Amino acid sequence: MALTTRRRALTTLGAALAGAVALPGASALAAERGRGSRPRPLWRAHAHNDYEHPRPLLDALDHRFGSVEADIFLVGDQLLVAHDAADLDPARTLESLYLAPLAARVRANRGSVYRGQRGSLQLLIDIKTEGSSTYLELDRHLRRYKHLFTTWSHGRVHPGPVTAVISGDRAARVPMEAQKVRRAFYDGRLADLGSSAPASFIPLISDNWTLNFTWRGEGAFPDAERQKLHTIMRSAHSRGQKVRFWATPDLAGPARDALWTELLAADVDFVNTDDLPGLQAFLDSHRRA
Repeated sequence: MALTTRRRALTTLGAALAGAVALPGASALAAERGRGSRPRPLWRAHAHNDYEHPRPLLDALDHRFGSVEADIFLVGDQLLVAHDAADLDPARTLESLYLAPLAARVRANRGSVYRGQRGSLQLLIDIKTEGSSTYLELDRHLRRYKHLFTTWSHGRVHPGPVTAVISGDRAARVPMEAQKVRRAFYDGRLADLGSSAPASFIPLISDNWTLNFTWRGEGAFPDAERQKLHTIMRSAHSRGQKVRFWATPDLAGPARDALWTELLAADVDFVNTDDLPGLQAFLDSHRRA
């Protein structure tokens, strides 16, 4: 299915799913407001290819997501955001779509992305061009926002309102490991689980669901695969690492709900989706339950 057609279908189906519970998370939001508190962020919600939504970053924040993903290309000294090189637009930079708006929001919210919430928004940056040179330019961009990002400095992690995690081209790892001060962290793979690299360098393990599991949400989850998933989670969490899978079912329906339910039961840290209202409704429903 073409990407634009698939996205239109996801938006329609997500809106229908959200409509089944009045508004996305409406009863949960009303209950929390009735107690005089703000709606809580959905820290486990990850906006895959976030920049393809009508309002990059802002739509995900409106749906209270805890993680957003931006793909970047190094063009000259600019970091342009797009999924494919053919879609590059000089006006769509990482700075204009993500860095500057996040800095403004954190200033307005007195030090946090979500006012009154102490958690850190994850900004997953997927490098599409050569990793080493792209990361070095990215580091220069991140340094302009020194109070915005979680920082690793001389062996210690200093939390910030936004945590940048670098994915994509693996060559970025070399310059990252050489730094004494980093404003970003490395997105590992399941092959990195149990390696000597600490969570202060690899706080996140991401991998392709379809390369590790045969189950797609239809029928029963095979016992051996459920055990494998829970073993992965125990291993990662024992090292202070979080886990995300991409390429999970993302069209609204019983298969997607079944798989998302198993991810929550296994305590997977981030649920990956293009369907912002659909995941918001699902997580709000499970929170109420």
